[in-house]
Amino acid sequence: MSEFKFDALCIGNAITDVFSHVEDSFLVEQSLVKGSMRLVDTDEALRLYDLMGQTTRISGGSAGNTAAGIASLGGAPAFIGKVAADEVGEVYRHDMNSIGAHFNTGPLRDDLASGRSMILITPDGERTMNTYLGAATKLTAFDIDREVVANSAITYMEGYLWDEDAAKNAFLEASRIAHEAGQLVSLSLSDSFCVDRFRDEFLELIREDKVDILFANEHELKALYQTSDIETAIALVREDCTLTALTLGSEGAMAISREETVHVPATAIIGGVRDLTGAGDLFASGFLFGLARDFSLSDCAELGCLCAGEVISHVGARPEKPLNQIAEQTGFTLKA
Repeated sequence: MSEFKFDALCIGNAITDVFSHVEDSFLVEQSLVKGSMRLVDTDEALRLYDLMGQTTRISGGSAGNTAAGIASLGGAPAFIGKVAADEVGEVYRHDMNSIGAHFNTGPLRDDLASGRSMILITPDGERTMNTYLGAATKLTAFDIDREVVANSAITYMEGYLWDEDAAKNAFLEASRIAHEAGQLVSLSLSDSFCVDRFRDEFLELIREDKVDILFANEHELKALYQTSDIETAIALVREDCTLTALTLGSEGAMAISREETVHVPATAIIGGVRDLTGAGDLFASGFLFGLARDFSLSDCAELGCLCAGEVISHVGARPEKPLNQIAEQTGFTLKA
């Protein structure tokens, strides 16, 4: 690790989660379907934001959550994502830097506001989500910091980036720089719908060695290979990708390389599962941290499960307890 400034560079959509507690009547007044998730445009995002009253804001986004997990483990993460030059964007930047993540992507200066997911929580705990991507969709190759990429052991990117051509080019530029520097590139498949949209392109990235490490859950991997049988999907991805980190929910996780396959159990959750949001993001935190520190594949997967276990034990997609303390209490040695 001493030869790298950053354990991992995480690149993805910079989204701030904005929580507000509302009555059911508010949802009725705003014609919102309780428990749903919808994408909204700029006007609707700003209108709804103004109506929400007192809010709690937590910087989020899949890759941002992964960076936060690496920081909580005592690692050195970097983050590249796009926010606007507005209040929400400044809060996001402050939050990322305050947890120890290097984030210096220049802000967007046009009519788009910073991305945010406005989450309305009714008294029964149900969440109704209204997501505005905004400035997050404007990441370009010009935002890729060559020095940061070259000084990161692993560059980790969201599959969601593939939704925008400019962000797609940013992904390819980061991959090229990382490989020129002799570093590793990883891709998260993000969700099954994302896989359905870009299956052929994702397979091309893997098969042409533009991606070295694939992160997926069981549903995403089966969608990638259009099979209902996970063993078939595992056999195919072993041929295509150097290393795959596969999460299996309550069945734990697997690390699959051409030389070996390891399977570790899920971490026991004291008090039960509260919220699955962020489980995959935090699994990636532990796995990437371990890989950057030369852990065995078994230990990488076990640390990933430990991090995922913490985040699903409470509401919210970022760790509430220091992951380094939890890991060390479990027997991991995390010092460089």
